[in-house]
Amino acid sequence: MAQRLELQALLVSLLGSNNVYFQPPPSVKMQYPCIVYNRDDIDSIFADNGAYRLKTRYQVMVIDTNPDSDIHTKVGTLPLCSYDRFFTADNLNHDVYNLFF
Repeated sequence: MAQRLELQALLVSLLGSNNVYFQPPPSVKMQYPCIVYNRDDIDSIFADNGAYRLKTRYQVMVIDTNPDSDIHTKVGTLPLCSYDRFFTADNLNHDVYNLFF
């Protein structure tokens, strides 16, 4: 859990506000621009018939009303981060990334 809190702090610093949400329930009223992230996968490396190292992958979504915002670029330059897709919904721009952290 401490590792996820480190990621939370990193995303807050990139965004410049506290509008960073981890697995928010539908009842949460989000403020934009924001970052929403959730645990997506765990990559296991095996040695000697056991898990040697586990790396957690998070799906990180930058949601913004401004299509020209640079927030998605800041997230995209993080180490072990790869761009997944872009879509719009409810007049909001969504940039989705996969991030190993």
